[in-house]
Formats: sequence, C-alpha cells, structure tokens
Amino acid sequence: MQARDMVEEFPVTSLDADALEAAKVMAAERLPGLVVVDARGRPHSILGASQVVRFLVPRYVQDDPSLAGVVGESLADQVADKLSGVSVRRLLPEEPQELAVVHADDTVLELAAVMARLRSPLVAVVEDDQVVGVVTASRLLQLVTPQ
Repeated sequence: MQARDMVEEFPVTSLDADALEAAKVMAAERLPGLVVVDARGRPHSILGASQVVRFLVPRYVQDDPSLAGVVGESLADQVADKLSGVSVRRLLPEEPQELAVVHADDTVLELAAVMARLRSPLVAVVEDDQVVGVVTASRLLQLVTPQ
C-alpha cells in the first residue's frame, strides 16, 4: 500500500491564517493538528494542537504547573483573547523543524518511520509539491491492525 492509498481529506491552513480560526477547526473536527502550507500551497510545517495549547498557557505556569491552581482566570476565558489577531506563523516554533511529509508513492513503512521518528500525530502526503491529503496516526493504526 502506498501513502496515496491511505490519505484522508484534511483541512490545511496557511502561515498568515488567523490562529483562532485554525484552533476552531481543530476543536470542531477533533483534529490532532493541521498542515500549514506556504503561499504556493506547499507544506511548510505541522501545527499540532499541543502547540496551540502551549501558546495559551502562560510560560510561568508551564515552568511551575502548581501555579495553575492559584491562577483565577480559566483557560477557556483566555482562548479568544490570546489567539485573536494572531497569525498561525506565531504559533510555530522559531527554529524550523523537520517536516513530517512523505511522497504519495511512499510505502506504509516509510510513512510510519517518518511519523515515529518525528513523533508527529499526522503526516502530510505530497505529489508534485502539493498536499494531496494527510495520514493520521489513528488512520495508520486502523490500516495496519487486524480487524
């Protein structure tokens, strides 16, 4: 089986897209992340839901989680304010990371190796430098485990 045979339709976002809208898509569709494409539609990075959460939680609480019980304002109340007017680009790591991407003709094992090595919950599948779909970890497991 090749990667093109495993892909699922999956929403993508762009570097300059609104971060709040990207978070809403992830929340509404219960997605582990989104593929971020550049202006030419080529994959740029993966925006994991955990990166959005990291952006929302203040650094001092990340450094000392015991402070979370002392802070009065709930995370839910802060989401819209903190993400409003912010681009997806701001949620991504400053240092470019290796991209979880495979070619459409790559095998299941090649795809699984990229997913495992990069610890990515999803892998973008490309053909002619364009995203043709995504394979999530749950989709991969569905395909490789006995039914």
